[in-house]
Amino acid sequence: MKDNLTEADARIVIDDLLRQAGWDPADKSQVLTEHSLPSGGRADYVLNAQNGRPLAVIEAKRSAIEPYTAKQQALPNAKKIGAPFIFLTNGELIYFWDYGNDDARIINSFFSRRDMERLVEMRATRKPLATIEVPEYYTRQGETRQVRPYQRETMQALDHAVELGKRRFLIELPTGTGKTDLLALYLKRLIQAGRAERILFLVDREQLAKQALEAIQDILNQYSSYWLRPGMVRQEQQITVCLLQTMISRYTDFTSGYFDVVVADECHRSIYGVWQTALTHFDALHVGLTATPSAYIERNTFQFYQCRDGQPDFVFPILQAFQDGYLVPYKFATGITVILAEGAEVDEETYDPAEFERKWTNEDTNRKMMEEFDRLAWENYHELAPGQKIGPGKSIIFAITKHHAARLAHFLNELHPEHKGQYAEVITSDVFNADDLIRKFKREDYPQVAVSVGMLDTGFDCREVLHLVMCRRVRSPILYQQMRGRGTRTAPHIDKQKFVIYDFFENHKYFNDSDTDIFSGAGTGHAAPSGEKKPPKTPKELIELGLEDEWLHAVTYVEVGPEGERVDKRDYVSHWEQAIQNAAKDDPIIQKVRNGDLLNEDEEKVLAERLNQPEMYFNEENLRRAYRKPGGNLIDFIKAALGRLKIKTREEEVIENFNAWLVAKSLTPHQAQYLSLIKNRGIVRGKVELDDLFRPPLSILNAAELGVELFGEKGLREIIQDLNESVFIPKAA
Repeated sequence: MKDNLTEADARIVIDDLLRQAGWDPADKSQVLTEHSLPSGGRADYVLNAQNGRPLAVIEAKRSAIEPYTAKQQALPNAKKIGAPFIFLTNGELIYFWDYGNDDARIINSFFSRRDMERLVEMRATRKPLATIEVPEYYTRQGETRQVRPYQRETMQALDHAVELGKRRFLIELPTGTGKTDLLALYLKRLIQAGRAERILFLVDREQLAKQALEAIQDILNQYSSYWLRPGMVRQEQQITVCLLQTMISRYTDFTSGYFDVVVADECHRSIYGVWQTALTHFDALHVGLTATPSAYIERNTFQFYQCRDGQPDFVFPILQAFQDGYLVPYKFATGITVILAEGAEVDEETYDPAEFERKWTNEDTNRKMMEEFDRLAWENYHELAPGQKIGPGKSIIFAITKHHAARLAHFLNELHPEHKGQYAEVITSDVFNADDLIRKFKREDYPQVAVSVGMLDTGFDCREVLHLVMCRRVRSPILYQQMRGRGTRTAPHIDKQKFVIYDFFENHKYFNDSDTDIFSGAGTGHAAPSGEKKPPKTPKELIELGLEDEWLHAVTYVEVGPEGERVDKRDYVSHWEQAIQNAAKDDPIIQKVRNGDLLNEDEEKVLAERLNQPEMYFNEENLRRAYRKPGGNLIDFIKAALGRLKIKTREEEVIENFNAWLVAKSLTPHQAQYLSLIKNRGIVRGKVELDDLFRPPLSILNAAELGVELFGEKGLREIIQDLNESVFIPKAA
C-alpha cells in the first residue's frame, strides 16, 4: 500500500478485502455504502446481518490517516443504527471495535457476516464463568480421573484473567501433568459460558495432533471436531485441530473472526516469522501451553501473550510436580560406558549428524551401549515398577540418525532372538506402519523398545516408559527437557516409582542435571552448563522449534528408509519432481491437487500412504529437509513439483510477516501507524537502519524525532532491531 492513497483508492481496497471475507459489496442486502443515517450524516459502509439488522459500520480513511483517530466519528453512527461493531480502516490497517466491551484493536481481515452474527448470539447467552462449576472428576480413556488441584487453580486463574478482559494467556505446566486434558476441560467451560463456539487447536507435530484430537473427542465428545490436514476440504465443525505447518498455507481460507479461541501447544515454538503469521491472523482468545521453563522462553513469547517477561499467567513448577507425586522422579544409570570423549564439542554451524555418528560410534560401541542398557534394564525393572509383569519395561532409545537407529535395534534384537525381531522396533517417519507400531508399543507387550530419531522426543505420551536411553548428543536445553519428560508420567497400574536415564553421551552433565536430590532443584536441569561452556549459537528458530541439527545447511543429504540410506538433497528433490510429474498423468488424486481442488479426508490419507513407500519414502519430514522448508506440507511440495505453487513475492512475504508481527505487539495506534510507515522503507532496502530515519524520504516526515517521541531512544532501537529480526528475515540459501 502506497502512502498517498486517497479515500476513494482506499475504498477500492476495502471492497476487495470485504469480498475476501465473504461479503458482496454489490449486494445491498449485505453491504450499504454512503448510507444516510436517520438523523443526518452518512456512514461509509454498513454491514447487515441476514435478518437485515445492522452488524457493523466501517469508517474508511485515506492511507496517510491513522484509522484509530476516526473512533469518535464512527461511534455515533453505529449507535444511531444499532450496529454493535465498528471497523476503522485506511485499507492498510484494520481495527475492530466491539465498543460495548473493548477498545479498538488491530486485526488481519474483516469479519464475515456469520462471524459477527455468532458474536451477537453468544453475547445474548453469555454467563459469568464463576457460575460454571469446575468438575471434580472427568472420564478419559474409559477411566475416571480426578481434577487435580493445580488444574483447578489454572482454570480459576484463566477465569479471572478472562473476566478482566485479558485476551492472551500463557500457561507453563511440566510434561506429563495433563496439559491437553486441562485445556479440553477449560474449552468446555468457555463453551458452556457462551464465550466460545469455534476453537482452533494448533500443534507442530503429528503425534501432538493425534493426542489432542483423542483428548478432545474423549472429553468434548458432545462437540464436533476434526483434524484439518493439508489440501483437505475445510469442515464446518466446532473444534479444528491443525498443524502449524498446514495452517501457514491455509489461514487465508479463514477470516480473522472465524475462531473464538486459538490454543497453541508448545507455543514457544510458534512465535517466529511465518509461524507467527498463522497464529496472529485470528482475533481470538489465545491460550499458549508450554512445558518449557520460563528461563528458556524468549521475551517475544511473553510479549505476544501479554505477560511480563518471565511471568506466565499460571506456572506449576516441575519441583512441585515431583514433590506432590504428579510426576515420577528419575535416576541416571551409573557405571555405563561414556561414548562422548572430552573435546568432542563441534562447530554448530557445520554440524553433520552422519559425520558425528561415524566419528563417535561404531559397531563395537553400538553393541556395547545396547548390551549395557539391556543388562541394567533387566536388573532394575522390578525396583522401578513392582507391578511391571514383562521385562524390562517400555523403553525409548534416542539415536543420532535413522541409520544409527536401525543398527541399535538390530543389536537389541540379536540379544533376544526368541522374539523374532519384534523385541525392538525402529519408529521413524520412513517406517510404513509407524502409527501401527506406536499403537502396539503403547498397548501391547511387544515391542518393549522403540528406537527413534526425532519422532518420539516431543509430544509422545506412553506412561509405562521406565527406561530412556540417550545414544545421541543434545545441546538444546528445551529439547533435553522434552526428551527427559517422556519418562515422567505416572503409571499407578504398574506401581511406577522411578525411571532410569542411560545417558551414554553425558548430556545431563552439560546441563548440570542431577538425580541426587530431585526435590531440592538439582534435578530440574534448569542450571546453565558448567564451566565456560555456553549453549550453542544455532539459529533461534531451529532451537526453539526443536529442529536443531538436521536443518543446518552443512547437511546435504536426506536419510531415507528404515536403514537410513543417505540421498543428496538435490537428487531427492529431482526424484520427487519426476515421480509426481509421472503420477500426475494417471493418478486422480494428484490431478485434483494439480487442478487446485481440495481433497477429502480419505483421499489425503491414501495419497500420503501411497507416496511414503520404498525406495524413496516421500513424506513430509523428508521433503521438508530436502527443500529446507520446516513449514512445508505435502500438498505444497506436490504443487511445487508440478510448477503450480504460487511463490509469494518478497514484498508479499514481508507484508504478511509485518501484519502478524504488528498484531502480536501491544502498541498504541500512533506507534502502529509509525511502524507501518517505516516498514515500506524496509521492503525497498531489505531492512530498516536508524540512519534511514535521518535520510529522505523518512527525514521529510521527521521520522527520527517522531520515533523517539513514541518509543524513547532505547525503545526505538529495540523495536527496529525486533522489526528486522522478525519481519525482514533473510532468505535461506
